[in-house]
Amino acid sequence: MKQYQDLLQQILDKGREKESGRANMPNTFGLSRGTILMENVEENFPLLTTKKMYLKGIILELLWFLRGETNIKYLVDNNVNIWNGDAYRWYLKFRDANPPIMKDGKEINNFSTIEDFIEVIKSGIGIAHFDVRGQDWFPNYRLGDLGKVYGYQWRNQNGVDQIKDIVDELKKNPYGRYKILDGWNKKDFPEMALPPCHLLYQFIVRPMDIEERWDLLQKLEWDKPFNQTSTEDDELHRICDNYGVPRYYLDLNMYQRSCDTLLGVPFNIASMSILLMIMAKVSNMVAGDAFWIGGDTHIYVDHISMVKEQLSREPYALPKLIIKKELKTLDDILALTLEDFELLDYESHPAIKAELFTGLKKT
Repeated sequence: MKQYQDLLQQILDKGREKESGRANMPNTFGLSRGTILMENVEENFPLLTTKKMYLKGIILELLWFLRGETNIKYLVDNNVNIWNGDAYRWYLKFRDANPPIMKDGKEINNFSTIEDFIEVIKSGIGIAHFDVRGQDWFPNYRLGDLGKVYGYQWRNQNGVDQIKDIVDELKKNPYGRYKILDGWNKKDFPEMALPPCHLLYQFIVRPMDIEERWDLLQKLEWDKPFNQTSTEDDELHRICDNYGVPRYYLDLNMYQRSCDTLLGVPFNIASMSILLMIMAKVSNMVAGDAFWIGGDTHIYVDHISMVKEQLSREPYALPKLIIKKELKTLDDILALTLEDFELLDYESHPAIKAELFTGLKKT
């Protein structure tokens, strides 16, 4: 992704250093103006090649969002640890705001390290211990909770299942302009471990012309003749309809307010592209253009050496991603597993290790 490399270079060339604005976070070096990256998902899957990407984590986090989950146990059980720091920080806030929880004369809610915290979540023991009803701060906290973050907002924002609404609208009213997925719910901020960074998705339908539909039909293998009677557009459209060839492209604009350009942005671009592919498949459309729009687009000062290392690498050709499972309904989406995705022709440079900053106080 040459566009991404160019963005990193722009930040180094034109960015300004400033304080992060959050406690226990390093300064950032970045741009305030909007930045846009675009990829045609029909042709290429935008998975960064200048460092090895953790596709398993990208897919499983997205499926976790789509199912409306907000507890990290599913993720840590699958060795996806990207939310561990935020969950531990949220736990510390709960612990410090409430009386000790006692069992058999012992305090059981004082995990002094994040490692101990995660081990208890993996064991499953701590979930029941922390299902504490009636607390003023957060009445239904369970160990590993993050509060009303992405999954909650996507599936139950003020009582609205936004994913269901978008799937329904894509099928019933393709050209409607209300197909927006919104995570920015200020009312729920006090109950979120972290307000959303990628906060707004807009799905936009674009009609395919007959040449595009006909070309797509030729790429597919059929076991019966087309019974073509003319070359008029109406006849070609009729044939395409008979064979279930999509009528539309589905495009996606995603706005991200805060952009950790080394670690977060490549992850988010791949994730939004998979979401686009899922929504296109369930509505019998072709996944088209994915536009990532960045707000505060920055590099942490501690990451600058890693950015320069990445800029020294030449990108490889982008891979392909296939969803092998048929998707017809929302239930089909919610039943997706990691095994339903297949990555083809992915070649990358080695991984670049960098700290994921979550605001935890250094000890």
